[in-house]
Amino acid sequence: MSTVTETRRRTGEETAAGHTPGSTVRLLRRWWPAAALLVLAVAPFSALPLPGLLDGPLGSPGSLQLLATCLLFGALATGYDLLLGRTGLLSFGHALYFATGSYATNMFLLEAGLPFAVSALLGVGCGIGLALALGSVSLRVTGIGFSMVTLAFAQAGSILVSRNPGGLTGGEEGRAAPAELLPSGFVGIENTANLYWLALGYLVLTLAVVHWAVNSPTGRVWEGVKENERRVEVLGLKPYGFKLMAFVLAGALAALGGLVHLLLTGGSTPQTTTSDFTLSLLVMVVLGGSGTRWGPMAGGILYTWADHRLGDLAGSGAVADLPAVLRVPLSQPLFLLGVVFVAVVHLLPGGLARLPSRLAAPRRRRTGTDTDTPADRGARKENARP
Repeated sequence: MSTVTETRRRTGEETAAGHTPGSTVRLLRRWWPAAALLVLAVAPFSALPLPGLLDGPLGSPGSLQLLATCLLFGALATGYDLLLGRTGLLSFGHALYFATGSYATNMFLLEAGLPFAVSALLGVGCGIGLALALGSVSLRVTGIGFSMVTLAFAQAGSILVSRNPGGLTGGEEGRAAPAELLPSGFVGIENTANLYWLALGYLVLTLAVVHWAVNSPTGRVWEGVKENERRVEVLGLKPYGFKLMAFVLAGALAALGGLVHLLLTGGSTPQTTTSDFTLSLLVMVVLGGSGTRWGPMAGGILYTWADHRLGDLAGSGAVADLPAVLRVPLSQPLFLLGVVFVAVVHLLPGGLARLPSRLAAPRRRRTGTDTDTPADRGARKENARP
């Protein structure tokens, strides 16, 4: 009996018993997000040590602070991918709306003396309004012209913050928000778990909004704009309005992220206004997989974790004892991060989101069968669909 015949016989027996490899894969694909969310939600109650990954136990304040930051940037990269991966818009000014959510909320607290809830609503509203105003201008041009216009706006915003007009921004030192003005449940080391859950909630909200938007009729138009904008025009639709919707929605999610960052760090920092900040988001999206459902989130989390942990490695004694030819480059965190990024991009074209299918490909070739059902292939195509 041939190998193929034997494989088909076993597959038929499994099907008759009600258990197929395809059904198991579908079950895992369907429920792993809920399982992952449950694990993340109960992380603050765990004392599990993760040496090499975290400095302390999983539920310690330092570990939760790092994890909250990773979740925040995973969400921010997911929102940015609405522009880059879903609509094909390369914006270099996305940091501006993130910073607006943080700085505007802080100024309403300190200067106007408004309650935090009101200041937060006004701060996020300022970010949305700014995205609408600047998007209306930037989207009048396309391609590299659009990218350059957004970069110009970002540079102007960064310079404005650094000049500290009227003492409103704190200049290069930023501006802290007094603890008494922030919600008491988000202040102090003892409330680090609450900040972690806040960042997790922001990630879940961003994923839900992006998923809903991408699968809506508007999201299908975004896909058409990315593939061929002229064809969309021929169909009688106006790409400008749809691109502006994507721009404003991404700006709103970024402004909300700025609010979460304000609570997480206790203040507003000028580093969040620079174009380098947006370039970091671009790297996160490319690292995870642009235009995929989970890729930008994974890229944002990995990049942020590596940015923090590789800095510790660069300053460790193990690196300090190396010969100068190795010590000098390895003592630079950006060098280490760049090496990791180049390695992932070279070894995993398409980003981390393509890793499961690349791992499964040798097994399918080895067995000579493809047990995926049409539904499985459709789900895999959906995950990879721009």
